Amino acid sequence: MTATADAPIDTTHLDGLSYQDTLRVLSQASVDQHFDAFKDIAWDSPELEVVADDPRWILPTVDSLGGTEWYRSLPRERQIEIGMYRMANIAKVGLQFEQILIGGIMSHLIAMPNQRAEFRYSTHEATEECHHTQMFQEAVNRIGIDVQGGPKWFVKVAPFLSLAGGPLPNIFFFGVLAGEEPIDYLQKSVLRSGHEMHPIITRVMQIHVAEEARHIGFAHSYLVERSKDYGRLQRAGLSLAFPVIMRVLCDVIMKPSRQMQKDLGIPKSVMREVYWKSDSSQKLLRDTFGDVRMLADELGLMNRVSRLVWRALGIDGRPSRFRSEPKSAAA
Repeated sequence: MTATADAPIDTTHLDGLSYQDTLRVLSQASVDQHFDAFKDIAWDSPELEVVADDPRWILPTVDSLGGTEWYRSLPRERQIEIGMYRMANIAKVGLQFEQILIGGIMSHLIAMPNQRAEFRYSTHEATEECHHTQMFQEAVNRIGIDVQGGPKWFVKVAPFLSLAGGPLPNIFFFGVLAGEEPIDYLQKSVLRSGHEMHPIITRVMQIHVAEEARHIGFAHSYLVERSKDYGRLQRAGLSLAFPVIMRVLCDVIMKPSRQMQKDLGIPKSVMREVYWKSDSSQKLLRDTFGDVRMLADELGLMNRVSRLVWRALGIDGRPSRFRSEPKSAAA
């Protein structure tokens, strides 16, 4: 049975449940409400046709690049071209992160004992992520631009990152959140903005945001459960690794790669302003990690030294009061 609702899947009912009960609830939710990449998107319908001069490809101002004076001053045709490229590239990066996640989950589960609820939910998630990879790739194919996705270094090391799922599960799930949180925040911002995007992008975002709520909820629950066994030295090391992983992988998702900068002719002055020198871009960077800072507090990974790292990386600030808390303009 596929899902029909476009709203993010509610995970607030997980609060207060034991880890094993959380996994059982998430597993049943994956059975009751899920999406299929080729049943829930009418790819061949006339309204999803990609037309080169469609103004719905113009980037919204909530997008870090779309909100620049440089982009808004370009001719409409050029704004459309850049918008199509950026949306295709974001989808490609999302696809690459999903592939790492799927491989890491399999690495994580290979030696797992029988009778573990974690096995069932993790394979449900891997199934959903496979549909996401199909959905993202189909969107790229329909847009018709041969984008690279993440920077070259990321594409080269990506296959090895999946291997961390077995021997380094805490680091791996930090990476999972570093991939899921920024793109989730970006997509929610676009959907909440009310800006009319091309229906391919809108539908892909709706589906991805809906199911990612469940996936992010699992990653949070998993790390909270694991944190009960952290030793003093392990906790200290993880407290420093956490913000670094978040910041590095955030750039992979949100910052145009050198190839994209070259292809689109984005001036270096614009790149410096948007990533991450201007007041608005610095606020965006901080806001993106509100939920992650909340989790770091819960894991006991916020200490005097690690707070300095968060601040030095430009991702410090008030933690969210609850997951997916909307950020005010003044925050």
